[in-house]
Amino acid sequence: MKPTEPLADRLRPTSLQEFSGQKHLLSEGKPLYEAIQSGQLHSLVLWGPPGVGKTTLARIIAQQAEADFISLSAVLAGVKDIRGAVEQAKKNRIDKQQNTLLFVDEVHRFNKSQQDAFLPHVEAGVFTFIGATTENPSFSLNNALLSRARVYTLKSLEEDDLRAILNHALTDKNKGLDSQFTIDNEAIQLLLNASDKDARRLLNFIELSAQLASANEHKTITANIINEVVQDGVRRFDNHGEDFYNQISALHKSVRGSDPDASLYWLKRMLDGGCDPLYVARRIVRIASEDIGNADPRALQIALNAWETQEKLGSPEGELALAQAVIYLACAAKSNAVYSAFNAVDSVIKKTGSLDVPYHLRNAPTALMKQEGYHEGYRYAHNEPNAFAAGENYLPEALIGSTYYEPVDRGLEIKIAEKLRYLRELNQQAKK
Repeated sequence: MKPTEPLADRLRPTSLQEFSGQKHLLSEGKPLYEAIQSGQLHSLVLWGPPGVGKTTLARIIAQQAEADFISLSAVLAGVKDIRGAVEQAKKNRIDKQQNTLLFVDEVHRFNKSQQDAFLPHVEAGVFTFIGATTENPSFSLNNALLSRARVYTLKSLEEDDLRAILNHALTDKNKGLDSQFTIDNEAIQLLLNASDKDARRLLNFIELSAQLASANEHKTITANIINEVVQDGVRRFDNHGEDFYNQISALHKSVRGSDPDASLYWLKRMLDGGCDPLYVARRIVRIASEDIGNADPRALQIALNAWETQEKLGSPEGELALAQAVIYLACAAKSNAVYSAFNAVDSVIKKTGSLDVPYHLRNAPTALMKQEGYHEGYRYAHNEPNAFAAGENYLPEALIGSTYYEPVDRGLEIKIAEKLRYLRELNQQAKK
C-alpha cells in the first residue's frame, strides 16, 4: 500500500545510530551522548537552524529514557495546554511510575509568563523539559528558565550528512520513496544546494520530484525536474531572527574590514534570502558615516544615491546600485572619528546635563535680551583674518578646551587634521 505520511516523517530517525550530523554533541564521550545512552534525563534547550533534527533528537531522548513524550508547539499552545501537560505528567508518575518529557517546539514564541509557568514543575521533577528554538536563547528565553536547562547548540548539516539522508530516501524500500528512482549527479547537487542545509526541506523536495517524475512516467530524477520543484527557493533568512542579525553584522564588518568580496557576498546573501533592500540601504548609509565618515565624504553620497535608486527603480535594478555602494564603501579610506566624537559628546551631555549657552553666543532680538548681555562680545568670524576668530570659545564654560573630534591619518581627514592643528595653534597664540 502506498505510504500516506510525508517522507520526512517516515524517515525520521528513531535512534542515535540513525541520526545524521551533530557529531560535536552525539559522539561517544560527549556529555549529551552519554546522558542519552544512559537514559539520564535533564532539562535542556536545543538551539539550531531549521531542519537539523531538534524534534527528532527530543523524541530519541524520550525513547531512550522510556519516558512519555508530550509535545507542544509554542505557536499554537496556551496556558490550558500547559496545564494539561502538567496533569498528564503527574498522572504518569502516580499511575505508571513513568517519567515524562515535555517538548516545546519554538519555545521562544512563549512570553515571559508562559515560560515561567514551567519552572515550578521542572524544579519539582514533574517532567523533564526540552525546548527547541531557532533563536538565540540569550535573547529569547528567560534567565530563570536558562538557569534550569542546559543549552546545546545544533549546527547546520554538512553536505555528507545530507547525501546520506538523500541516499536513505532513495534506497529504503519500506520507508523511502514508494517507487525505485535513480537520480543523476547534477540533480543531486541542485537538491543539496536548494535544501540550504535543511534535512526536512531536502526530503520534501525529493518527494515532490519523485511525484513529478512518476506523473511523467520517468524513473530518473533529472536536473530539469529538480529545477521545476525548487523554483529558486530562497536561502535561510529571517527578518527577526538570529540569521538576520548575524548576516547584517557580517556585512557591516566586511565593509569595515575593507573586503569588497566578502561585503558583496553578504549583501547578496541577504537579498537572496528575502531581506528588504531598503533596510539594507539604510544600513549602508549608517556604515558610510560610522566607518568612513570624513575620510571619504563621497561614501555617504554614494550610499544615499544607492538608497534613492532602490526606492525609485526597485529590484533588480536598485540592487545593483546597492552592490556598487557596498563595494565603494569597502574600498574607501576608513575613519570612525565622527562616530567616536558623536559618542563622546553623548557621554559628556549625559554626565553634565543642560549646561547654559554662553551669553556671547545667544541672539539678542529684543532690548531686554541686549540689556541682559545676550550677544555681547560675539566676534563675527567672517570679519576676522581667514574667517576665523582666533581665541573665541563656542562651548559651555564648564567644557572650555574640550576636544572630541580627532581625525585619523587616512583619506581626506589627513587634510582636515592639518587644518585643525593650524586653527588650534592660532587659538593658543590668541590666548597668549
